[in-house]
Amino acid sequence: MKGNKQSRRGAKQLFKSCQVEGQLAEERVRQAVTLVIEKKPRGYFGILQELQRLVKLDVSSRSARVESAVVLTEAQQQNIRESLGRLKGGEVTVEFSENADLIGGMRVKIGDDVFDGSVKTRLATLSESF
Repeated sequence: MKGNKQSRRGAKQLFKSCQVEGQLAEERVRQAVTLVIEKKPRGYFGILQELQRLVKLDVSSRSARVESAVVLTEAQQQNIRESLGRLKGGEVTVEFSENADLIGGMRVKIGDDVFDGSVKTRLATLSESF
């Protein structure tokens, strides 16, 4: 257990050192991984695994999938990009898709968070309340 705690702590420190102005810098991550592999500190494999997990979480939290019942205009898409950027405090990669099953509204998934404002979900919630 001690090794796991040390690995997590070391990976967390590396992860923080790879950030520039709150954003993960890809080049710094590469340099950190290269340095750890060269130096091979105690428990380095666990450190690299934990660092990989932290990087994946950061990347997934900065990418979003937006489903809407109808095709959104370019202005609407730009408005959503800006809103998500403000929500996450930085640039967010957004993928848009159309899903007619939603009936109306939209569903936004960012990392593990889902914001569902679709008519389909509202109708399902309403029918469950009866």
